Amino acid sequence: MTQAPIDLYYWPTPNGWKVTIALEEMGLPYELHLINIGKGDQFDPAFLEIAPNNRMPAIVDPEGPDGAPISIFESGAILQYLARKTGTFYGETERQRIEVDQWLMWQMGGVGPMAGQAHHFLKYAPSMDPPQDLPYAKDRYRNETGRLYRVLDKRLADREFVAGDFFSIADMAIWPWASGWERQEQTLDDKPNLKRWLDAVGARPGVKAGRAVAEEMRNDASSTDREAQKILFGQR
Repeated sequence: MTQAPIDLYYWPTPNGWKVTIALEEMGLPYELHLINIGKGDQFDPAFLEIAPNNRMPAIVDPEGPDGAPISIFESGAILQYLARKTGTFYGETERQRIEVDQWLMWQMGGVGPMAGQAHHFLKYAPSMDPPQDLPYAKDRYRNETGRLYRVLDKRLADREFVAGDFFSIADMAIWPWASGWERQEQTLDDKPNLKRWLDAVGARPGVKAGRAVAEEMRNDASSTDREAQKILFGQR
């Protein structure tokens, strides 16, 4: 039986890439709906019905539980849902699923927020009007992101992927953020295991395809566009 396309509400950011990578890796058909976060599409009432926290990505699966449609927001919840739906990338035992879940939560609660704040204070805040060049914030989030990557490097010292010897939704969640290490002013010189993992995951066809979705729409306008800054950074 053919799977009906999943509606994906997306913009090419690390959180968006998590879901496009999963959909590509799992071979699930999807229909793309671009949510231009620099123009405020995330505040459209129709989108808020799907994602009440006005954040993308979000999905609507017309063939949800019991065959009824379901909408899901939060990238981690989407990854868990898709993994359960397909029976893939989530391990084969409860012990393996626990490994996947804890590292997925580690990304959601740690790497994503900390690297995101590093991006903000290192790149965007200094270009705001008026400029917000805050050494304490820069150091805090740069340092915490570095600490998290050292944790990840140690984790990968004796296993191929984050949860063990199998590629999982935890890898799909972490890679989009960790692949931006240069923008976060990090180094891989002392993290050989992380470097090996970044290269291996980045070479997967599904990861490449997911990362490339709507890549042409990605730009750095939010670093100079004052109206986009107001929308993105909560001033509107």
